[in-house]
Amino acid sequence: MSQGVILIVEDDNNLREALVESVKLAGFDCIAADNGKSAFAAVKAHQPNIIITDVQMSEMNGFELLKTLQLSGNNIPIILMTAYGDVNGAVRAMREGAVDYIQKPFKASLLIEKIASYIRTNLNQSITPIAEDEKSIALLEMAGRVANSDATVLVCGESGTGKEVLARYIHDQSSRRDKPFVAINCAAIPENMLEATLFGYEKGAFTGAYKTTVGKFELANSGTILLDEISEMSLPLQAKLLRVLQEKEVERLGGNKLIKLDVRVVATTNREMATEVKEKRFREDLYYRINVFPLQWRPLRDRTADILPLANIMLTKYKVCDRENISLSEAAEEKLLAYQWPGNTRELENVMQRALILQKGNVIQAEDLQIDCASDAVKTTAEQRDDSVLAIKANEQDQILAALKNNQTRKEIAERLGISTRTLRYKLAKMREAGIELPRTTGTETV
Repeated sequence: MSQGVILIVEDDNNLREALVESVKLAGFDCIAADNGKSAFAAVKAHQPNIIITDVQMSEMNGFELLKTLQLSGNNIPIILMTAYGDVNGAVRAMREGAVDYIQKPFKASLLIEKIASYIRTNLNQSITPIAEDEKSIALLEMAGRVANSDATVLVCGESGTGKEVLARYIHDQSSRRDKPFVAINCAAIPENMLEATLFGYEKGAFTGAYKTTVGKFELANSGTILLDEISEMSLPLQAKLLRVLQEKEVERLGGNKLIKLDVRVVATTNREMATEVKEKRFREDLYYRINVFPLQWRPLRDRTADILPLANIMLTKYKVCDRENISLSEAAEEKLLAYQWPGNTRELENVMQRALILQKGNVIQAEDLQIDCASDAVKTTAEQRDDSVLAIKANEQDQILAALKNNQTRKEIAERLGISTRTLRYKLAKMREAGIELPRTTGTETV
């Protein structure tokens, strides 16, 4: 059964074909167009569930396609593909109504994650986490109990463990299951757009605000909002979020009307929150506000009984159309169980996809998994990368020092480097710890 129809809009033939193949392999129906003009025609003919479009194209670029669809009254979610490091393009995309953006070059797995997130929201699909391990079963039982309340939940765990799936499970088990489930990744949206994305804005609230836009909290009203990787949120925005959670009302940017909220909040983080609070990177009052009911989603290496069930589900999910009843050999199963899975379920998913591509028969052998090759490659790459990382770090520090000498503000320096002001403060602290003398500034905002 199809998970939804995806429209890929890309004028580069090779890249378009690769994207279509990746999306189809993930189990989605996929159609393609080589520019915005032909994409608009495809929307009329096929009514896709989501559109992935490049920005730079002839015969109607990505922004023009976005505006054309909006003017026609079409509300299909659009994810724009922007050039690497093009922060301004990403900000413009979000301001003009794109639901998300992704910077080139990107891994196919990242694109599939974004697609799956919006497809699940739009089709209201229910997903149950795989739980065969005793620890996972106990966690799901706790999640089921808290789902019956409106308590705010904080899901902690390493990257790739499936925290968003657990958050969705809590929503599906709650009395709000027939209401919206809205997910937002706090780490994936530029800092200067996250506030507008969360709370919405009125027309004319800032340059580029061409129309009134409803925020994620309003979209989630009567349902559940997932604040994914909440620990990446800047301190000033944390203060505003705290007020929204306390008062249960939100005010759009540029507006003067308070909008009442009835929203269940689930937050996730891959950081040690107690440390974040101690180091003053996360507000203590907000931490206690969201940590009403904490859940710890364990890494895959600590719940080994989940590995094989997950692997078999992924074989079904990514099965090739001309092959049925694909299974794992005993040696392959042993190899999966012996591996430590530093990338958790996300890494397992990549391994299973790769095995399906390499193995043309119906039984996946141990050598088809290429786990050892993958781990060796990571190790080798890491060793070779050391000198490059040091060089990049030194170059970045040189840029920061030069900007300080030119009397630039934190905001200006952060935008130039394509990072948040919070990350910049962290880098400056590390430079001071390393004994690097930072020049004083006389601008309106000191560093």
